Amino acid sequence: MPVSAGQIKALLDQHRSAFSSFTRANAQLFNAYQQAWLDFSSLDLAGQQQRLRGLSSPRGAAPLELGDRANQGIIPFFFAESAPAHDRWSNREASSHWVQQVLSDITTFAVDGSQISPGKDLSIPLALIQIGWFENPHSKTGRYEKAIRLDLMTPADLGANPAQPVERCINIRRFQLEVGRLVEYINACQTPERCLVFFDGALVLTFAQAFDQDSQTAYVQAILPLLEASERRRVPLVGYVDTSYAHDLVTLLHQLYGLEATEGVHDAQLLASLMTWGDRTPLFRCDRGGILTQYGAYGDGIAFTYLKTTRNGYPVRLEMPLWMGESGHLTRYLNWVRAEVIVGGGYPYGIETADQTAVLQGQDKQIFYRVLQDWTEQQAINLRLSRKMVSKQRRR
Repeated sequence: MPVSAGQIKALLDQHRSAFSSFTRANAQLFNAYQQAWLDFSSLDLAGQQQRLRGLSSPRGAAPLELGDRANQGIIPFFFAESAPAHDRWSNREASSHWVQQVLSDITTFAVDGSQISPGKDLSIPLALIQIGWFENPHSKTGRYEKAIRLDLMTPADLGANPAQPVERCINIRRFQLEVGRLVEYINACQTPERCLVFFDGALVLTFAQAFDQDSQTAYVQAILPLLEASERRRVPLVGYVDTSYAHDLVTLLHQLYGLEATEGVHDAQLLASLMTWGDRTPLFRCDRGGILTQYGAYGDGIAFTYLKTTRNGYPVRLEMPLWMGESGHLTRYLNWVRAEVIVGGGYPYGIETADQTAVLQGQDKQIFYRVLQDWTEQQAINLRLSRKMVSKQRRR
């Protein structure tokens, strides 16, 4: 029986006061945090760092550069980073021309992955993982590359560690394959100073803290070679987080100003109304603790900024190795990101294309099962398919 829209509305009306109270309390807290941000941003960099000396780690974040105090601590895109304020783009052609100038002969690279997990259709637990990558030289003479790589996880792989559920085992292997391909690319890069490597997600793997220690170690041991390779080869690496709920700046303001701790206000929400397209925050060093205590030399070596990539909505979070902020070329690197976002219509074109390349469709699943069935019959391996799967294969 369908749910009753009338009953749902009646329940919402019944609890209207709870929603109103929450909204008012959250608005007051948000305003307090935003005022704290404005106060902190009014200090010079030495003053900010002096205020932080009295705080114990983890502090959430530590400033590495000064924001524009006249612009509420935000660094405007058209202020000093690319073009004078009067030279705003008047049309799509103007922005496309800027993109061509910025990305000319700059190679971008991104990797993504997908998987076919074990299910009830197979009597033997198997998983197929596919990673795909997209290399785009942005050159009139160079050719882009789309390619894939497959990996198979057998029962020996999926049952190796009882503390790790099957799906987590698969996710870890996929993560290792994706990151491993990025490391492979960075080490082989011929023009490091003209490459930009995208990592689809955060470089600070806080999500892994919810897992057992073996899983945490597996994730950390996969990400560290990526950070090391980027620093050693000086290949820019950007962890792109489209929807971030990180609280690093909120944590910093909470400690500095004694504000009420909250999960209801996050960094991107705090900053959104202060920013227009292309604007960014100053660069901060991530001082979150947690999983970072397992990063060794890179525990204090990851920086972040927030970049506005849409006219409405929250800014995205960009994470990068600390060396990029110290290189003197941060503006150039961020312009490459901005240009990729324009090409992709609001999302980096390289990441979007890598995702399309890597994704396994329903047809791929059918091919996998058919080849698997034929092979197991040849090898005299007892594999049983569900009646539903057999029926599908007959129809197709």
